Amino acid sequence: MKIVQFIYQCLWGDLITIPLGNGSSLGLSLLVIILIPAGLYFTIRTRFLPFRLFPDMLRITISHNKKSEKDSISGLQALIVSTATRVGMGNLVGVVAAISAGGAGALFWMWIIALLGSSTAFVEGTLSQIYKKKDPLYGGFRGGPAYYIHDFFTKGKNKRYCLLAVLFALSGLLCWCGISQVISNSVASTFDHAFHIPPIYSTVILVVISAFIVLRKNASVRVLDVVVPIMAGCYFFITIFIICKNITLLPGVFRRIFLEAFGLRQVAAGGFGAVLMNGAKRGLFSNEAGSGSAPCAAAAADIDHPAKEGLLQSLGVFIDTIVICTCSAMIMLLAPESLTRGLNGMELLEAAMNYHLGYFGVVFIAATLWLFSFSTFIGILFYARSNVAYLFGDNWLSQTLYKILALVMLFIGGLATYTFVWDLGDIGIGLMTIFNMIALVPLAGKAIESLKDYEQKKASS
Repeated sequence: MKIVQFIYQCLWGDLITIPLGNGSSLGLSLLVIILIPAGLYFTIRTRFLPFRLFPDMLRITISHNKKSEKDSISGLQALIVSTATRVGMGNLVGVVAAISAGGAGALFWMWIIALLGSSTAFVEGTLSQIYKKKDPLYGGFRGGPAYYIHDFFTKGKNKRYCLLAVLFALSGLLCWCGISQVISNSVASTFDHAFHIPPIYSTVILVVISAFIVLRKNASVRVLDVVVPIMAGCYFFITIFIICKNITLLPGVFRRIFLEAFGLRQVAAGGFGAVLMNGAKRGLFSNEAGSGSAPCAAAAADIDHPAKEGLLQSLGVFIDTIVICTCSAMIMLLAPESLTRGLNGMELLEAAMNYHLGYFGVVFIAATLWLFSFSTFIGILFYARSNVAYLFGDNWLSQTLYKILALVMLFIGGLATYTFVWDLGDIGIGLMTIFNMIALVPLAGKAIESLKDYEQKKASS
């Protein structure tokens, strides 16, 4: 436990503390120090891609839903899979936690981090396409950081393994097992609080439905194709309804967000550091840009140009943070502060929804969490395919054993909270990010070349 806590603090704790005056300080974790400068670097190298090519992202999303090989997935399907895992509990509980700890201004910094993360996601997604391999087991393609890390460090030599790629793959499998427990625990506690359903019942139902899907060969993508658009669409439109219902309060909410973003309301209490870092940390955790998770889905896309998949993955970060996280924030910020004061997590969000929509709101938010969590679990097991194949080769035994292990963790997590395993999950995603970024920065040139080629072909067509 001491070793785990030490590694956790090295990754997520304040590595550097910068005094800001008035008792305020800015604590920078190792991952923030790595990801924010990398995001700035990729944004500059891509010539501010999230702003410049946003229309292209939308156009590609609409037009690239076809595939050339039977068992492959389209670019749009790869976007849906990655969105399934990005749009999870971080969009509900994570946003609430960020605003509870850092004030409404934390949302502003989540927006900034998302814009930087979009460029990082582009580079990841493009590289995963450039280095993707044929998948003899599931059909179509596979890849991700383990594969482009391997090719980068082995320089085309015929080696079975690369140490850094192995470490990345193991970190991913460790992370996703930890997330499995967090998923079921969140669902069980929410249903217990909202409907007084004993955790054993909600957990068993979640595990049985998940097992029915993940243990079948190619059911995951077909299910996510239906679930993700419905859940994200319903959540978005319910939020639009709440905003319209409270439209007169909206200017005050945005004023509060921008005032608190720079600590103007908390400056006397020294709150700027908390505002910025809570927004930054939650934003990085929510959109996953740089962690190397989403490229595992991006590599599977059957698309005619690598940069197009990169643009789709860049759009995924926008959907996650700018759209879905903002929805959660608006639900909370449009409720009276006196109603939500002292509450946190799902209790706070349920109280806000109860204020806006009555008991229907409580039911809706519980169902939304269930769908978000369910789709996240299906998505992370899709990610795991490529890492398991890299470590253990192409065989059904290793693929099935990992799925069973994840299902067991899903079951255990619904019945008991083991912070040790949760910390392992956080360590896993932290290590994934570090190993991924070691290769991502030097390989960025290839993604930039692909972007230039895409823009040249678009200009000449």
